[in-house]
Amino acid sequence: MAVTYMDLVEVDLGKLATAVSDWKSAVDKLKTAARNARRGMKAKSEKARWAGANATVTRGFVTKTTQEIADLHTEAHSIYQVLNDAHTELASLQKQIKTAVQADAPTLGVRVEDIGDGKVRCYFPHIRGDTDERTQDQLDAKQELESRINRLIAHATEIDTSVARALRKSHGSDPHNAGHSSYKSLDDAQSERAAELAKLGPKMTDKQFTELNSIMKWNAKDADFSTAFYKSLGGPEETLDFYGRMALEGTQGDDNRERLALTRQLQRNMGNALATATDPDNEPHLSASWGEEFRKLGTRPVEIYPGAPNPPYGYQVLGGLLRYGNYDAEFINPIAEHVVQLHQKDPDFFMNNKPVTGGADLDWGYNPSGRNGAGYDPLTSVLEGLGHSPEAAKRFFTDEPTVYKEDGTVDKNGTLSDGYFDVLNGKDFEWAPDSLVHPGSDEAQHARTMGPDALGHALEAAVTGDAWDADPPELHRDSDTAEIMKQVINRYNVASEGGPPSEVMKDSLAKMGASYIDDLNYSIMDFGGSGDALGRDALFENSSDGSTRTPFGEQQARNFMMLVAGDEDGYKSLTAAQQLLMASGLAAFETDEDRGVAFAQNAAKVHGILDESRSHGIREEFKDPEEAQQMLQEQNGEWRKSLVSGGATVAATAGAAILLGPAAGVVAATAVPLVMESAGSAVSTAYGNHTLEYLKDHEYTNDPQALQAVQDVEKVGERAATQPVLNFAQTTGMGNNETTDLVNEIEQSYLAGKTAISNNEKVAS
Repeated sequence: MAVTYMDLVEVDLGKLATAVSDWKSAVDKLKTAARNARRGMKAKSEKARWAGANATVTRGFVTKTTQEIADLHTEAHSIYQVLNDAHTELASLQKQIKTAVQADAPTLGVRVEDIGDGKVRCYFPHIRGDTDERTQDQLDAKQELESRINRLIAHATEIDTSVARALRKSHGSDPHNAGHSSYKSLDDAQSERAAELAKLGPKMTDKQFTELNSIMKWNAKDADFSTAFYKSLGGPEETLDFYGRMALEGTQGDDNRERLALTRQLQRNMGNALATATDPDNEPHLSASWGEEFRKLGTRPVEIYPGAPNPPYGYQVLGGLLRYGNYDAEFINPIAEHVVQLHQKDPDFFMNNKPVTGGADLDWGYNPSGRNGAGYDPLTSVLEGLGHSPEAAKRFFTDEPTVYKEDGTVDKNGTLSDGYFDVLNGKDFEWAPDSLVHPGSDEAQHARTMGPDALGHALEAAVTGDAWDADPPELHRDSDTAEIMKQVINRYNVASEGGPPSEVMKDSLAKMGASYIDDLNYSIMDFGGSGDALGRDALFENSSDGSTRTPFGEQQARNFMMLVAGDEDGYKSLTAAQQLLMASGLAAFETDEDRGVAFAQNAAKVHGILDESRSHGIREEFKDPEEAQQMLQEQNGEWRKSLVSGGATVAATAGAAILLGPAAGVVAATAVPLVMESAGSAVSTAYGNHTLEYLKDHEYTNDPQALQAVQDVEKVGERAATQPVLNFAQTTGMGNNETTDLVNEIEQSYLAGKTAISNNEKVAS
């Protein structure tokens, strides 16, 4: 029976704390009693010079009594450990849910209703006279609160179930016989149960499968549990055997959607648990031999079903697990290197042994999630793994490569001429179609885009220092991440000899550009090598994530932005990030007019670059001039309205500003750096929201009537660059003449940015 919302909120955990204390006392007393029995009557009975039947019976009785006392101590200690862990975890969950209900809900104007079965519903109560209209931000916040509370209740239910099961097994069914299952912790009990269920394999009922997923979901990031669970499977080969059978059973056919959903949960849970168990910084953890053994198994057929044709290679099965979890570089990078080297040698090595299904059951495979492949190409899988492992991804693209033999052992005499960035971004690099469709079909060609998409995710993690799909994301940039970003900019731009990026990579490039919008601005402020003379270091020295600026080169930065902003979604991402950066800079320089003006001029130039890049993109998309002009009018304005009218918020997270909401969700999970007043300034929600005032003040409308008066994209861009500056002029007390001069300077900077791109366009044509 599920724990209810009211159970968790109202339960008196003080009684459980008292029980824990009482059991601790019992443990201590039984420990003393067991020691006394062992050293006292048992020792004496063994030394006594008894003979005859009575002596045999008495010695047996003393031995049995001593053992029973020891068993009572073991049982009491097990119960104490389980209850103590349960109290600690439940107290934490209760505190979190009370904060959610008593603090967060009233702040949002939301009420929480218990709807039974371990679930709640959050809703906005009707207030007389209220229209009951809510913004998308309010609706999203309500849903986040509801989901958070339901997760807390589900976690409490799992703890309650695990504790009850552990207590039953510790006590046993015989009231006259102590000493049954013994646990050192609640994790110990949970890992034992998970192992019992895993041994059933595909024979697990849906109820048992749900129980296994529940246990793993809440314990996958616990080193004690995860390490014990994987050891219980036996070893690397047994791990692949278990997961492989579960994946194939769960993805077979299209009838049982519930079983597929359970298998997808298992994939995520096992991946997270493997990342935890193989992290050498955790105690306990699996030995390094697990990684070595996985590499040896990588190119060997794993007979999941003995005698079945086309048994998978170890890496194909392992790839399904690597897609989830933040892995340590010492574990995942040797595997990633080995996989890339195998692919270089023979791009079809793994795809040649995929099963032949005749075009039916295309989802059957080792990636139940269904995202980016069926799971037969481990290259895509391991790149997705790096996309969730930022530190490993950074090292993968910066460390000196290690060469591996086909069997996964190190080739001490081997050398590689190129690093992995150059290899994977090569113009002629051949990606495998990770699909069961016919090799020559259009669908197979589309399947080849899965690899580039995964590469984009890996690069996102490498340059931002956070998982590509983190929500909310954080910036953790350093000299290594910046160096990789420089490689990205040099490879992907309108002048690149390597050719344009795959369409599926463009969203990743846009997010990377938004996360380095300050470095792009810094690079643009170097016309003719004038950056040092203009004092750009002083303008950009204080970033919200504490990083130092990296010069990408003025031309290289411009070419990169022209490529990314030429695409509609890329334009939205970069321009939204640029507006926030500009607003934060003007807020930071309120008391330093000279720097504020210099910063605004450069920011206006970047706005011009982005706007003209999009205009160029539209002209390319719509060769007919009238169609292009119509697109310019229709597509540029409404998304800006969402940014400046409250559709965006700035939150503080680990030294980075997080942009939520604008651009129709394009940059909903993109970390954008802010300009700070001074080094070490703390990013606060108040400061972040203050930057938006420069966008909200003197707000211009983008309603349909207003858009009719906007002849082209330039008018929208001009307003975006000018309105924050007008607010800055007012805040700093500029007179009319000064403001006029400043606006003229901003106009010239904006036009300079547009001209730079139009010149690029002329060269390209």
